[in-house]
Amino acid sequence: MTSFKPFPTPGPTADDLAAIEGEMPLIEAEVLLLDAQIAIVTSDGHPSDLDWQRIRRAQRRVLREARALLDSSRTDRAA
Repeated sequence: MTSFKPFPTPGPTADDLAAIEGEMPLIEAEVLLLDAQIAIVTSDGHPSDLDWQRIRRAQRRVLREARALLDSSRTDRAA
């Protein structure tokens, strides 16, 4: 009987980890936006003004972090 041995899967490289680290501010901002959206969807009744403010603040942060990531990738390519 032959035992099954899966192909070894290499872990992330140092470059992969650096790329993930560079994207962490955007990932964190997206998680905060998702959290704010979940709070509105699961709320009883109507969302409050504070709920909507939290959504807008999270959206602005996502846009700011996405812009920063895009700008940093452009400068990396130019160098």
